[in-house]
Amino acid sequence: MSMRTLPLVFINLGGEMLYILDQRLQTQNTADDNTQKVMNDIIATMFSKAFMEELLKPQDLYSNRALRTVLTRLAHASIMRLNPASMDRLYELMVMAFKYQLLLCPRPRDLLIISYNHIDAIREFVRDTPSVLNQVDETHRKIIEVYTPLSDGEFQLLRQTLLIFLQDMHVRVSLFLKDKVQNPNGRFALSTTGPVPHGTEVPGLIRMFSGNGKEWKRWEFPTGGSYTSSIRVGSFERFGDRVSRIGTNMYSVTQPEETHTSKNYSQKANSEPNPLAKEELNLLARLLGGMKVQNRNTETGFRVNLFATDQEEEEAGASGANGDQSFQVINIQATQDVQVNTELARIAGEFTGEPEQTESPEGPSNKGDDLLAMMDEL
Repeated sequence: MSMRTLPLVFINLGGEMLYILDQRLQTQNTADDNTQKVMNDIIATMFSKAFMEELLKPQDLYSNRALRTVLTRLAHASIMRLNPASMDRLYELMVMAFKYQLLLCPRPRDLLIISYNHIDAIREFVRDTPSVLNQVDETHRKIIEVYTPLSDGEFQLLRQTLLIFLQDMHVRVSLFLKDKVQNPNGRFALSTTGPVPHGTEVPGLIRMFSGNGKEWKRWEFPTGGSYTSSIRVGSFERFGDRVSRIGTNMYSVTQPEETHTSKNYSQKANSEPNPLAKEELNLLARLLGGMKVQNRNTETGFRVNLFATDQEEEEAGASGANGDQSFQVINIQATQDVQVNTELARIAGEFTGEPEQTESPEGPSNKGDDLLAMMDEL
């Protein structure tokens, strides 16, 4: 069964990406113009009409590899550059944050509240750029139109599909470990306290009724937790009080330099070659050397470091070279290399010189190719 899971995936993962990048750009005193340009470019690409129309088509969820490739292209939609290791770590942080939000989701329909919290934050990023703000608003209207009519059962199926997709991801994040919401094995520890989902009663009471519907006996039982009555339901409109904080910026009240990751995958590593390698190389050539080179060379490159200090970055780099993957933090490198740009552009030119392959009637052979090709045109 094909479902519209992709819009929710990209809105939520894209929102987490922007949270991380925005905080680090501000912490390292990056020029406001550069920060705003990065935000505007990424959001404009992410919420473009053609991109969202492709996402809204009913289709199966992409593989982790294809999803990572599209998100890599999205992250490189502006002047900022990430090396492969940095993108891996950024992807892990995005995915683990979204997985935790899915697990905390009180009701399946609250998937929309999480998504709307991300959209609200994204809208704030571009509040001073009307053209991009209009794109976000238009996408929000489409999301409301598509998802509001769905039943609770359909939302449960969406949530279950997403959790199955993420079930083997157990990357340890120091922020979660510090807050004791994640165990050392990378699995989340869910709380047994707090408000119950809207429309449900606090557990701990058993009532028995007679045949005519009158209650004749009741007794209490220990629940093993401390639950409270549900809070009011959040707004599902384009603007309103979402009530729930799930999906808001968790980095705004924490120190992101302490946000480290270390892998603990339960599945075996996939040693197969990347089916989208040509597309990724073409992406790099376009972004680093082959697209508007005359303009890119005039823009000031900048480097974003997610470590607390340069010394920590150097030590982590050395440990990574020795095979130590423990708590390596994202290092976003945005410096430009003209020689590398030229070489990538040359290789990309060789690709474009090849004869076109005829697609099968079913469409592209690799999932995500349509989306990647569309992003080339944006």
